[in-house]
Order: sequence, then structure tokens, then C-alpha cells
Amino acid sequence: MISMAYDVSKISMTALMGPAFDVAVALTRLDERIARSPVGSGFLERQNFADACASLWIDGELVHLEDLVLHDATRDIRTPTHELTIARDVLRTRRRIAGQSPDWALSAEGIRKLRQTSDINPIGMEATAPASDNEPAVAINPEGEWEDVDDIENLPGVDYAAIDEVLARSNAAIEQARQPSAATIARAGEKDPLVYDLDWDEEERLEEWRAVLRQAEHLPAMLQAIIALDAWNELSVLQHAPWLGRLFAASILRQAGVTSAAHLAAINLGLKTIPVDRRRNRDRETRLLAIAHGFLAAAEIGLKEHDRLTLAKAMMDRKLEGRRTSSKLPELAELVMAKPLVSAGMVAKTLDVTPQAARRIVLELGLREMTGRGRFRAWGVI
Repeated sequence: MISMAYDVSKISMTALMGPAFDVAVALTRLDERIARSPVGSGFLERQNFADACASLWIDGELVHLEDLVLHDATRDIRTPTHELTIARDVLRTRRRIAGQSPDWALSAEGIRKLRQTSDINPIGMEATAPASDNEPAVAINPEGEWEDVDDIENLPGVDYAAIDEVLARSNAAIEQARQPSAATIARAGEKDPLVYDLDWDEEERLEEWRAVLRQAEHLPAMLQAIIALDAWNELSVLQHAPWLGRLFAASILRQAGVTSAAHLAAINLGLKTIPVDRRRNRDRETRLLAIAHGFLAAAEIGLKEHDRLTLAKAMMDRKLEGRRTSSKLPELAELVMAKPLVSAGMVAKTLDVTPQAARRIVLELGLREMTGRGRFRAWGVI
């Protein structure tokens, strides 16, 4: 049983009204700017990556932005860590929520499906099922991206037919291993006591959290989101997915129309700037104010990032003037605006060119190199 009930009626709203109003104004201004901006779609995609990394940071884990970008593009240069897979789940969940109707995430069906996405179940069906077309399997490339190799095709003395035969047998064995056994299916609904606290009643905690939402439904949307997030943290609803509560708080703002249907506020970026002793203070009013200030910081960060991207696009557009219609530079500019960084492999795959040609095109556009390594190189507009 949960020993502590979260009573909304005992919250003093006087101190919260001013910060909540400021947040609503700032988020509305950011949303309007995104909706009318030529870099709006690219801004939102970049925001998804940055917010996913910030979410892991808030939970005490470190995920590098470049690792998440490459993992999402299935261009990993090292074996993905457990933290990186969680960041990928946050990223995909953000995209999933933004792709649905504004009221979907907080509906009974939406909460059920989002809980399944965030559930850690190493022996369940999700762990054994092969990747779908929308979620391709990760392709590890331990050699960077072969950027120093001029030609890897038609090597002399290589029996490609034998290699193809071995690959075919390996793929068949992998597919057979992925098929769940009867024992696995029987265990799919059970929870591993090594992973879960079996006395942790998530259903009861979730129901109490939804009761808090019902208590706060008469309040302005911004106050609802702030209280919902604090209640989620205090009730510790899900054992392994505290990040989902922050996405639910952003969904409240989206459902209320504070942000548009395509814009899921990146509140993790703002909360990251708030000291942990304020975010986790024993005093509830201090925590609520910290959350409000975090939301405001998220809006301010978003406005600055949008201005920076707008300036970067204007500078790239100047370099594209007078180019041939067959030039790959416009496609590269679109890719760079949509991703925080790009590698030679990502450019080569998107533009359908060789890695060597990709590096030459990148130099023409004048992007900034982000890694500084010879074996693996990546570029961005920052």
C-alpha cells in the first residue's frame, strides 16, 4: 500500500501563479515561432534528441548526443549501452506521442501502450521479437565507418559466394533463435524478481496519480502539468521509467493547446538546469516552484536554439545560391538542419554517395567538425 496520499487541496497556489503564467507566455511564444518558421520541423527533431539525453541526465545517467544520433540512424560505432537504449526509448516515445492526437497520451489506451514501451522485460515477447520495419535492428560497425578505405568492393582473392552462403545460414539461425518458445510465452506476463520489486504495486500508484489529475483538472493547464509531474515523482509510479511522467506532463500542455499538436515541450532540457536539491526538496512548494522554473528555462532555451538555427540556415542558404540543380548540397543542408550532427556514413546513406564524396560535400557546405577524430568524423552547425 502507498503510505502517502498526494492532496492537491493542500497546495498553496499563490506563489505558483506568477511563474506558471510566465511559463505559459514563453511556451506559447516559442510554439508560435516554431509554427511559422522554415526551420520548425528541424528544430522539433533536434529537440527530441536533446530532450532524450537531458532526461537520462536528470535520472543520473550520461548519454552523449552523438551516440544517440548514430544509434537512431543505426550507424553505431560501439556496442550500445543500457543507458543508450533507454535514451532511444525516450526519443521514440516522444515521436510516438507527437504523432498521435493531443488527447491520446493521457487516455487509458495511451497510458497502457506507453507503459508497455517503457517496460523492462528481458524475457518477454519484446526482447525476443525481431525488429520491425519501423524499428530496424542496430548495425554495429566496430571499424568506425571505413572512412579511410577507398574501395571495399571486388577485393581480389575473396570468395563472395561462400560469404553469402555463411551469412544466409547465420540469418536463418538468428531468426530461429528469435522465435519465442512455449516457456518464454508462459513467462512473458511474469516479472523477474531480480529486476522488479514484486511488492511495488504500479497499478495502485498509477490510479492514485490519475486521481491527482482529476483533483487538478479545474486548474489552468500549466498548474496541472506542474502538479502532475511532482505527484508522479513523489508517488514513484513506475519502477523503471521515471522519465515517462515528464512526457505525460508535456502531454498535458499539448492537450490543453499551450503547445501545438506537433510540439511536445522539451521540459527535460529546462529541468536539467535546476539544482537537484531544489527539484527533490522535502518541501513541496519548493519542488513545485523548481518545476515551474524548469519549464520556463525550457522555453527560453528553445527560443535561443530556434534563433541560432534560423541564423545557421540563412548562412547555408547563401552558400546554396547559384548551385546546379543536380547539386547534393540542398539535400545535405536539410539533413544537417534535421540532426544535431551527421557522420560521413549518414551523409553517404541519405544522399546515396560514397563516404569520400560525402566528406567533400560536407567541406563545401562549411560545417563544423564535432569529433576531431580521424577514424570517425561527424559535423554539425554548432
